[in-house]
Amino acid sequence: MTGPTPEPELSARALIARIAGVYMRPRWKAWTCAMLAAIAVAVLSAKLVQIFEPAINDLLVNHKPGALVMVPLTIGALAIGRALAQVIQASLVNQIGNAVVGDVQVQLFGKLVRADLAHLRTQHSGAYVSSVLYDASLIREAATSGVINYTQHALTVIGAVTVMVSNDLLLSLTLVAAAPITAFIMRRFSKKTSKAAKGAMAETSALSTAIMESLDGVRVVKIENRESYEEARVAEVVQRRQKHLVKGANARARAAPATELVMTLITAAVIAYAGWRSQSGAMNVGAFMAFILALGLASQSLRQLSNLATVMAEGMSAARRLFAALDVEPEVREQPGAAPLARGETTIAFENVGFAYAGGPPTLRDVTLEVHRGETVALVGPSGGGKTTILNLIPRFYDATAGRVTIDGTDIRDVTLASLRDQIALVTQEPFLFDDSIRANIAYARPAASQDEIETAARAAAAHDFILSLPAGYDTLVGEAGARLSGGQRQRIAIARAFLKDAPILLLDEATSALDTESEAQVQAALARLMAGRTTILIAHRLSTVRGADRIYVIDRGQVVETGDHDALIKKRGLYARLARSQDLEAETAA
Repeated sequence: MTGPTPEPELSARALIARIAGVYMRPRWKAWTCAMLAAIAVAVLSAKLVQIFEPAINDLLVNHKPGALVMVPLTIGALAIGRALAQVIQASLVNQIGNAVVGDVQVQLFGKLVRADLAHLRTQHSGAYVSSVLYDASLIREAATSGVINYTQHALTVIGAVTVMVSNDLLLSLTLVAAAPITAFIMRRFSKKTSKAAKGAMAETSALSTAIMESLDGVRVVKIENRESYEEARVAEVVQRRQKHLVKGANARARAAPATELVMTLITAAVIAYAGWRSQSGAMNVGAFMAFILALGLASQSLRQLSNLATVMAEGMSAARRLFAALDVEPEVREQPGAAPLARGETTIAFENVGFAYAGGPPTLRDVTLEVHRGETVALVGPSGGGKTTILNLIPRFYDATAGRVTIDGTDIRDVTLASLRDQIALVTQEPFLFDDSIRANIAYARPAASQDEIETAARAAAAHDFILSLPAGYDTLVGEAGARLSGGQRQRIAIARAFLKDAPILLLDEATSALDTESEAQVQAALARLMAGRTTILIAHRLSTVRGADRIYVIDRGQVVETGDHDALIKKRGLYARLARSQDLEAETAA
């Protein structure tokens, strides 16, 4: 089985078009208003500069009647209008930006939660957490404040240049030399920032992974006295990440001063030249002041453009990574026209099934087995033989790479995934509980279940009494992965969840192997009630738990090597008999 072919990297133009189509188009009204506000800020900024020539000439040189009142009023009105436009722009940018972050996070999580198990296991979960949290914020900055503010400052530069040209064309032409220099500076630092952003994103994933691993394995860390090692491991990742972040920050920090330096030097030259023209009578005082103010305004906006160029570069890097994750199509998906799986006898059959993980050797070879409704079939054999893989093929966590798996004669690849999984309940060796109440965990498969139905399921799973003994009863929070409950309690909650789902097919993967004797007895009794009348396939390491199975399949190296009930397999004196004899000896030695 091969993985999906990676898509070619999207160009900047394609990225921009996709961001606009996916995230901006649904908010086009707010985005348009924000853009209009940005344009208003740029226009009013240029207008404020533009009125300085007549204002100064009328007020200070010509002493025009009424100028003492009209000039301040005009400047004040323009300033108030610009301030209002800035507030509107900032409010809309924040609104759109946070909405974009929410969309990105929900979309990415939805893609991840629907992805193939094989794909999810290609990276640590910390990498996905990093994408959901870190990449989304970078895309927000580029898609909202980056684009809108970039437009505002670009238009401000255009407005300022227009004012300068209208005041003195010859003097304005001297600024043409600054354009290619400024563009070169912005492009150079943008490339550095983009490279640093890619490195920072990779190291952020590594940091999330390191932290989550250390916390998940905290008991192993403590018993082996490896706290210092884990601290040093995380510190190393932090240092690598900081190195990239500093490079990016330095690129941003240098871009604006470099642009400003060029503009300041040009301003100095322009002032000298403009002063000479003013002394010769070619430029009046008002025009000179307006020109200098416009030049300052253009310089300030060019500095902002330098910063925004790096923001855009970081956003493009994050968008490439995000879309690369979103464009991975799951291999396990419904066929066109897939029909719901009808409720029938739920006879499961493996017909010459083979399976191999991506890029690996075959895990299953020519597996043929059958389980009828009401039967209990056990899969036993050495570790790594393929037992869990067989179980994983039934709910289509993976798809067989050879042969087929059927339920009542229907290939499970021809039915909808939801209808298939609705008919299957799964209880594993380490049942997963969400950090929520006991009630919510039992009702996870049926959120609309009544309290009576939840309690009935808990009683059947021998969980009701211990739940009532807890301080908050069914409202007790179980903690991360059920950490506040014992192993036996977690297992009985999982069994109660399966009782409530009431699926006709039951898959048990080492459901009692990690329990103590007392807990195992309680769980075994609950499982016996759960298995009654269902099509059950169980994996068990302890052969004592499969003696009552209707049929036992011995799996070794991906193949069925023996079939029969317990007594028949003991008489064959094959692999099963050797495993049973070995466990009997272990039990005698332990006794």
